[in-house]
Amino acid sequence: MTQPGPAHGVDAVSRAFADALARPLRGAALRAMAGQLKPQAFVAAAPDRLVIAATFAHAAFLAPDEVAETFDAFAEGWLGGPIGAPPIARLDRPPETAPEGLWAAYWEVVEDARAGRLDAGAITMRTAALGGMMPAAFQARLCLASHAYAGVGAAADAGWPARIELAGLAACPPGSLGRRFHDLIVENGFDLEVLDRDAIGLTRLPPPLGYLNARILQAHDLWHIVAGYETTALHEVALSAFQMAQFGHSYSAQFLAVAAGVAAVGEPAGFGVLMDMIATAWAHGRQTPPLMLVAWEEVWREPVETIRARFSITPYASPFPPDLFEQSGAAA
Repeated sequence: MTQPGPAHGVDAVSRAFADALARPLRGAALRAMAGQLKPQAFVAAAPDRLVIAATFAHAAFLAPDEVAETFDAFAEGWLGGPIGAPPIARLDRPPETAPEGLWAAYWEVVEDARAGRLDAGAITMRTAALGGMMPAAFQARLCLASHAYAGVGAAADAGWPARIELAGLAACPPGSLGRRFHDLIVENGFDLEVLDRDAIGLTRLPPPLGYLNARILQAHDLWHIVAGYETTALHEVALSAFQMAQFGHSYSAQFLAVAAGVAAVGEPAGFGVLMDMIATAWAHGRQTPPLMLVAWEEVWREPVETIRARFSITPYASPFPPDLFEQSGAAA
């Protein structure tokens, strides 16, 4: 394996990342390392941080069926207790081979993000481009892995979701989910379904990946509202961990692997914040019933509190102020 590493990094950092990719931490070893890092997270040495980043990257890019096992073990070690959700089985197969140029492209994204050369939209597109490098074998493995998450098969069997219309949301009563969703979209200038499903070729993805990606694009901001995540930089990171815990969302896993790489080669304080957000939001997602099964269109007119009670959804308890990055000027 070619040793990947940050362009500005020392050899020890590069070796730590490459070694962890080749021998990713699992189970008790990952729990132990996460538990050891937690007390010193804000001063942890770069090689130790790179081990965690590489462990995340291994699952995200080489073995998507290991995402749940990896993040369960990490969160249990970091939070100091069991995750409180049934385990999600992984496939019994070796990791995939990384496509040519993947790790060089990964480090280019990490370096550009660390240097503040990318805004949120650019990070999204660059991370999606990394996912686009993955071969057919990865997609096939991801399809199999997705069925291990509760509710995925039943949700996909219901057929492709209808497009959401802004006019229908505007007609909902004040305080309802539909009206709050409408106001969030309009007041922030968001796109209703984030990206056009046809333009990005979701219909060409093998099932259930097409459905899952189409539904989360149109439900992402709904999950913000119902699950209690604000539309700040820090909570976008947290919601990615929540989405990943809910249905193994591949883009979220790859985005968090990039974010962990940025934090690993940046200031240690940022690493500590990121790991706290990932661990707590992952646990929140694992402990929340599958939101993919909720027919949002049938509850537009109901208050959010009523919907939370009906589906046993507890709002996210953020360990940091949601606008921490914006307050500190560190959002870049």
